[in-house]
Amino acid sequence: MRKHFVLDTNILLHDPDAIFGFDDNCVWIPIVVIEEVDTFKKDGSELGRNAREVARHLDALRRLGSLTDGVVLKNGGMLKVVMTEVKLPEGFHMNHVADDRILSTALHVRDTHPGVPVILVTLDTNLRIRANVLGIEAEDFDTRGIQLEDLYPAVTTVKVDDGLIGTLFNGEPLALPEEAVGLPWYENEYVMVQDSRSTALARIDVANQLIAPIRNLKNPVWGIRPRNREQHFALDACLRPDIHVVTLVGKAGTGKTLLALAAGLQSVAEEEGYARLLVSRPIFPMGRDIGYLPGNVDQKLKPWMQPIHDNVDFLVSLNQRTKKGTRGVEDLVRQGVMEVEPLTYIRGRSIASQYMIVDEAQNLTPHEIKTILTRAGEGTKVVFTGDPFQIDNPYVDSISNGLTYLIDRFRGERIAANITLRKGERSALAELAANRL
Repeated sequence: MRKHFVLDTNILLHDPDAIFGFDDNCVWIPIVVIEEVDTFKKDGSELGRNAREVARHLDALRRLGSLTDGVVLKNGGMLKVVMTEVKLPEGFHMNHVADDRILSTALHVRDTHPGVPVILVTLDTNLRIRANVLGIEAEDFDTRGIQLEDLYPAVTTVKVDDGLIGTLFNGEPLALPEEAVGLPWYENEYVMVQDSRSTALARIDVANQLIAPIRNLKNPVWGIRPRNREQHFALDACLRPDIHVVTLVGKAGTGKTLLALAAGLQSVAEEEGYARLLVSRPIFPMGRDIGYLPGNVDQKLKPWMQPIHDNVDFLVSLNQRTKKGTRGVEDLVRQGVMEVEPLTYIRGRSIASQYMIVDEAQNLTPHEIKTILTRAGEGTKVVFTGDPFQIDNPYVDSISNGLTYLIDRFRGERIAANITLRKGERSALAELAANRL
C-alpha cells in the first residue's frame, strides 16, 4: 500500500532533493509550503540556494503534467501540490499560521484517503507534537535510517595472548585474533588491546586484518598531552598524514577544538607537512551578513572566532619558552602559520596543502559539508569538530545535521577517522555541569 507523505517547509529548505526521497509513495506539498519557500528565494545563504533549487525541481515537474493532479516521479512515486485545507478543532489555533495550514492540509489528505497511511514529515518537534494531538502520524526526516548509538560507539576491547602487546609497543602490528576476524570492523577504528597483565591503544587495519600501533605521544603536541585514551586516539588521527578527514565528536569540555588546534599547529609549524593552518567555524546561520558589527572585517569576525583565539592563546602560553615571539593568533597570522576566516566565503575556493579545522560543524547542513570538502585540494586535511546534541540551527537536528551525515557516509573509508570524546577534561566544574545540567 502506498503511503502519503505531507512535507513541511523545513524539509525542502534542509534538502531540496527530499521530494525524490520517498521511493514509490505519494508526496504532498501544501501550497503554503511553496509560499514559504518563495520568501527565501532571494536570500544569499544556504537557505536561499535550497529555496531556488526547490523552485527549479517543481518547475521541471510542472512541465511533465499538472502538479495538482499529480506528476509521476522517476522513482515511481507521485508528487502533488495540494491547496485544500480543512478547519482545525476549536481552540487549536496558536497563531502559527503556516503550521496550522500545513496541519489542516494533512487532515484533508487523511480524510480523503481513508485506510491509507498519511504521515506528516517535519523537522519541527512542536509541529510533530501538535500533529499527534490531531491524530496525524508525524515523523522526523531521516531517509538514511541513522542510529546515533551506531555512529558514536564506545571503544572496543580486543583481547590477545600474553606477550603480544609488546609488539605494539615496538611499533609493529599484530594479526587480528581469530575470534575478532569476523566482527564488523571499520577502517581506522580505534581499540584498546588487552592481555592478562597490560593494555595498549591501537587501531584496526581492516584491509590487512591487523591491529596497528598508533603514534607514541610521550612528547607533548604543542604543549598538550592526552589525558585519556579518546584524546590519544584524537591526536593520532589528527597527526596522521594518511588520514584526510577527521571528525571529533563530544560534549563541551572534552577537548575537541584544543586537540585539533594543537595537532594542526604541530603539523604546520613543527613538522611542516602543510603550508598553513586554516581555522573556521560557521557564523550562524552560515552566510549571514556580518556587516552589522562595527569595524573592519577582522574586528567584525573576532566575536564569532573568540573561542578559537582563547584556545590558541592557551596553547601559546604553554609554549612560551620554545615559541618566543609568538603571543597569540595575530602573531601566528602575521608569520603565515595560521589563518582564521568564516565559512561564508569558502564557496568557489580551492584550498590546497592546508590543514583545515571546521569548528561547531554540527550546525552545518549536509550540503554545506559537501561544499567544504569539495574545496579541498591536493594535500589538504580537514578536521571537523562538534557536538550533535548542541545544535543552534533550527533547520537541522542530531540526525540530519552535516556532521552526523559526514560520519555516516565516510565510515569505513581508509582516508577518514571518527573519534568520540566522552570524558570532559576542561575542569571538574565543567564536567559536572555537562553531566548534571
